[in-house]
Amino acid sequence: MLIDISLSFAAHVPVWPGDTPFSCGWTARREDGASVNLGALTMSAHAGTHADAPLHVESSWGASESLPAEVFVGPVHVIALPSDCAADLVITRELVIGLLTMHDTEVIVPTRVLCRTGYSVSRGAFPDAWPTLHADAAVWLVNNGLRLWGTDAPSVDARSSTALPVHRALFTAGAYVLENLALRDVVPGVYELLAQPLAIHGADAAPVRAMLRLA
Repeated sequence: MLIDISLSFAAHVPVWPGDTPFSCGWTARREDGASVNLGALTMSAHAGTHADAPLHVESSWGASESLPAEVFVGPVHVIALPSDCAADLVITRELVIGLLTMHDTEVIVPTRVLCRTGYSVSRGAFPDAWPTLHADAAVWLVNNGLRLWGTDAPSVDARSSTALPVHRALFTAGAYVLENLALRDVVPGVYELLAQPLAIHGADAAPVRAMLRLA
């Protein structure tokens, strides 16, 4: 069974304030005498569910074509913050360890982790704030084998951040980012992740159709 954890690319899905929303226009219509309907898409690379490329934070780093396919497919651990957690919660190393060892005593950092914060644009509005990893927790995770951190929030960094320490901690260690996931109805646990970024060249992010399969 596949569980779709993607947000739609649709006009009603909020994007970062000031960014380019999704729209689908038409360059040819059957009703106007054309032989086919022909659509044209306009959108930010960060609309809907997407994978950030390192280029997003440094102009000299890899663009969307550099996103390694193998990172986005494979076993994944879904964790969930408490439903009443504060929007400005900082996810510390201790909190991550607690969420990863709820049913075990040994701390094993998975290759891939998806974190349900509850602060998603699927609520219908762009959130003012959302829980984010502490940069030290990000460094600890990648030093212990993490290759992918995903979130249902619009970013792995805080909305107000301009330094983007979590992006940088992950990218500099060869780890990657999934954002705007749809995790509201996903039970925490271990799954198989199928979340290949589209083969787009030269962009700072790539759209993703993300799925989970029961492991």
